[in-house]
Amino acid sequence: MADEPIKSLEELGSVADGGQGETAVTADAPVHEQKLDAYGRAYATGKRKDAIARVWIKPGVGRITVNKKPFDKYFARPVLQMILQQPLNVTGRKDQYDVICTVKGGGLSGQAGAVRHGISKALTYYEPELRPVLKKGGFLTRDARVVERKKYGRRKARRSFQFSKR
Repeated sequence: MADEPIKSLEELGSVADGGQGETAVTADAPVHEQKLDAYGRAYATGKRKDAIARVWIKPGVGRITVNKKPFDKYFARPVLQMILQQPLNVTGRKDQYDVICTVKGGGLSGQAGAVRHGISKALTYYEPELRPVLKKGGFLTRDARVVERKKYGRRKARRSFQFSKR
């Protein structure tokens, strides 16, 4: 067998599994299961910039609480409120779950993105069949953009000191 070249995929498969005829490589899609705590809630952590959000989801009437305040009081700007509600609107679960979250670090924009990421992950833990919809919308991907560090010999990350000719 060593001196004969392999000419088809079937021959390659038989070499890979030791000549047993059945291919050894059977890649099944991962099965996602429901993950709930002792109180029947789904928990997830969302991150964006320097903000970290801890999010719990449970069946309810659609109440969203951020740091023990209603979300429309905590995030006063309508854009931030819209960002927060995107995963619930896309999946059609706006009035089915109560969301309780604590968020710290960063500014309001980063915090809203962190809560959105946490809500999306918690929804997939509560209802795994929602995962393809949220994945397609890009809600499960952690936005990796962070502030660039300051470099030595410069005023900020990229800004140089003012040049003086004389």
